[in-house]
Amino acid sequence: MVYGSPKKKVVLIGPAHPLRGGLASYNERLARAFQEDGHQISIYTFSLQYPGFLFPGTTQYSTEPAPTDLDIQVKINSVSPWNWWNVGQALKKQKPDLVVVRYWLPFMGPCLGTILRIIRKNKHTRIVCIADNIIPHEKRPGDQWFTRYFIKSVDAFITMSEKVLSDLKIFARNKPARYVPHPLYDNFGEPMPARLAREILQIKGDVPLVLFFGFIRKYKGLDLLFEAIHRLNILQPGHPYRFLIAGEFYEDRKPYDELIEKLQIRDQLILHTDFIPDSSVKTYLCAADVVIQPYRSATQSGVTPLAYHFEVPMIVTNVGGLPALVPNGKVGLVTEPDPDALANAIIDYFKLGKAHFMDGLREEKKKYSWDIMVDALLNS
Repeated sequence: MVYGSPKKKVVLIGPAHPLRGGLASYNERLARAFQEDGHQISIYTFSLQYPGFLFPGTTQYSTEPAPTDLDIQVKINSVSPWNWWNVGQALKKQKPDLVVVRYWLPFMGPCLGTILRIIRKNKHTRIVCIADNIIPHEKRPGDQWFTRYFIKSVDAFITMSEKVLSDLKIFARNKPARYVPHPLYDNFGEPMPARLAREILQIKGDVPLVLFFGFIRKYKGLDLLFEAIHRLNILQPGHPYRFLIAGEFYEDRKPYDELIEKLQIRDQLILHTDFIPDSSVKTYLCAADVVIQPYRSATQSGVTPLAYHFEVPMIVTNVGGLPALVPNGKVGLVTEPDPDALANAIIDYFKLGKAHFMDGLREEKKKYSWDIMVDALLNS
């Protein structure tokens, strides 16, 4: 942190309470990091983020109480051009020194790109984007146009994976851009003993437990994990491992249920497939011996900084930005997105044991600081 630097008036545009999910949690934690460094910050979030037919979950809204320490303005309607003009005009007049905007989906390109174009007319505000994705996991018509429209309204970019930085260069060769790792999710409380976490979740205390955590979508490879469990049953009949699946389905769950029955693996699964509220996140992480990310594709993952914070080693696939964040053999294991490879990685992990990875994990997690992200945004 560059202490003593001039304090800024900052606006963060992106999801926050009353919306739920990883983006909202991140933005609220980032706002606190700016406040801790003495800057004035407000978050402009969405009154309407997605039309209902575009949202795959049960609800877009949090059941948690609103933060009392943050200035959150519920202002932006993603499908109303008149609203974009009004929000843009209001922010143009405020003349913030810095606008930080999240970009994660091309659908948001017209809304955010228009608001930012209006703000820029004040000839004062610098606009820096944290780009979660540039090329989306699920492609739709208009993606490239929406993204190009958005990118033209931004002065500089931060990405949280080398993969997104590479994708960004396809669209924005001449704009400043840099990679800064995803900071630790340290806003979900302090770790609790595994024994207590398992008691809360009603899981047998000594079972070797593998955690799959987060929204369930095709690219995250939960079906590959199910296939890997089936392989484990062949390689190690009667093995003791259990698999905690914690997260809401963001697509049709029927094919997953059918696969579970086909592979006859239900006895190995503990299914908690409702949305996991922020107040329960640490219980799931602390209960686990290892977090598994069997993704088919990835940019970065918010699950990784969660695992770092709660000091849980990881098994990840060799895709996108995952291996760079999980040095193989140091904080976990890297394997291929293939059921046989995943099964063997699970076997290898438990042969080594959790303690094998703890020193490396604690050393590696020092890299992932919110101070570093704030400094990068202020100096981009």
